[in-house]
Amino acid sequence: MSRPKNQSYKGHGLSKGKEREQRASIRFKTTLMNTVMDVLHNRPGWVEVKDEGEWDFYWCDVSCLRENFDHTYMDDHVRISHFRNHYELTRKNYMVKNLKRFRRQLEREAGKPEAAKCDFFPKTFEMPSEYHLFVEEFRKHPGITWIMKPVARSQGKGIFLFRRLKDITDWRQDTRSSDDQKDELPVENYVAQRYIENPYLIGGRKFDLRVYVLVMSYLPLRAWLYRDGFARFSNTRFTLSSIDDQYVHLTNVAVQKMSPDYHPKKGCKWMLQHFRQYLASKHGPQVVEALFSDMDNIFIKSLQSVQKVIISDKHCFELYGYDILIDQDLKPWLLEVNASPSLTASSQEDYELKTCLLEDTLHVVDMEARLTGKEKRVGGFDLMWNDGPVSREEGAPDLPGMGNFVTNTHLGCVNDRKNQLQQLFRSLQSQKKASS
Repeated sequence: MSRPKNQSYKGHGLSKGKEREQRASIRFKTTLMNTVMDVLHNRPGWVEVKDEGEWDFYWCDVSCLRENFDHTYMDDHVRISHFRNHYELTRKNYMVKNLKRFRRQLEREAGKPEAAKCDFFPKTFEMPSEYHLFVEEFRKHPGITWIMKPVARSQGKGIFLFRRLKDITDWRQDTRSSDDQKDELPVENYVAQRYIENPYLIGGRKFDLRVYVLVMSYLPLRAWLYRDGFARFSNTRFTLSSIDDQYVHLTNVAVQKMSPDYHPKKGCKWMLQHFRQYLASKHGPQVVEALFSDMDNIFIKSLQSVQKVIISDKHCFELYGYDILIDQDLKPWLLEVNASPSLTASSQEDYELKTCLLEDTLHVVDMEARLTGKEKRVGGFDLMWNDGPVSREEGAPDLPGMGNFVTNTHLGCVNDRKNQLQQLFRSLQSQKKASS
């Protein structure tokens, strides 16, 4: 349970098994009024706690983190939905800083070929601190397109494209406060990033992929990849002749739903399974397997880049939303990682995906203590890293380079999660009866 740190508390001295048996119900708290609330309310044995009541599980907004870590005592079994300094991966400038540092480390320790595996993010500069470095790079490549993004905003807010240095000069002037406001209104940080001018198009439209990764621990790194996700499409055909049209270049649903062509029932998404089948029909399964393997590399390398800087508290887990763009050469690019991916549904299909995602997240977090810890799959989640790569084959050693090692990832593959969960829990019940 959680309680204020200044409240007196005496440990009950219960064994782990007895503690599990006595938790007949899970007290949860959440600040989100969307599919999260629906799933938590519908979970058997879970009871909502409001106001200052003691809780066992808290799905909170990132803004609530400091309050809970600084002023709350948490028993071993308590879980909260973010790592304290999640921003090391989820703020655009910190993500790039950590990836650059990790790439330099790999080059020193393992050589350039290994470091090249981190070349999955566009050339990026933090603004205004790296403005002069950016100008130097800008002048080396005249005429190319750049994109400016605020480091800590979401849903496409504050983003714009540009090709002229004057545009960035105007931005610097606009963001500077007047003399009497300098101390009150600090300049908002942005990143200037080389725009991917050759995105892979479907039906002439740009898209990116939203992929879900669940991290249960950073030390050691233990990460699960969800089979389902979606491609987010723009409503307007892609062109570089109109860089001011956000409906062409930004695929965020928050942006696209304002488009005059937006259809609220159809939305602008494809499920990843549909997307993978489409690519396989055009390019063949081997090419698609290589593409998805490259995406696996993005997930692992990005997590490893922050592994030593994230505070790996045993009470924390994190459901990340990765945004991946694919170019015409079928190279995946990491655009950003979200600590609070939108869990509000934009269509019935979207609602079903997100409720299943959340249900499976709770299965992996396992407040009910039903899992053995040896599972490689739980619902739609596949264990892809457990202090090292995980083999897809049952019983195979988790050592890459031995035999025909294949990583345990199935992104965009058929997700028979309901049958898998039924089999898993039946097996766990049988094991429990046999041991009792």
